[in-house]
Amino acid sequence: QVQLVESGGGLVQPGGSLRLSCAASGSIGTIGDMGWYRQAPGKQREFVASTTRSGSTNYADSVKGRFTISRDNAKNTMYLQMNSLKPEDTAVYYCNMKRLFGSADYWGQGTQVTVSS
Repeated sequence: QVQLVESGGGLVQPGGSLRLSCAASGSIGTIGDMGWYRQAPGKQREFVASTTRSGSTNYADSVKGRFTISRDNAKNTMYLQMNSLKPEDTAVYYCNMKRLFGSADYWGQGTQVTVSS
């Protein structure tokens, strides 16, 4: 059974930094696209950032220049470095991984990020 386990969330002051991690375990096979999404209270889940297996990246306009997504294919792990955090970044952050071959799609359980003074 495939599991995605996120870590690194927490409470941080505005302007601070956090690093999220997402590690896959189980028979996930070769992973293709990986991505981070977030959901704030009362809002729909939204795209944050993604990376292809070759390392190409894409970011939501709201996080460009502040967040950096990266991955370690050998470890089936993805990271999200979040700098210059703002209160509006407060949300539950979810990781997503897709198999390179086929349509299988996996989600983590979510990790809370709270930006507040």
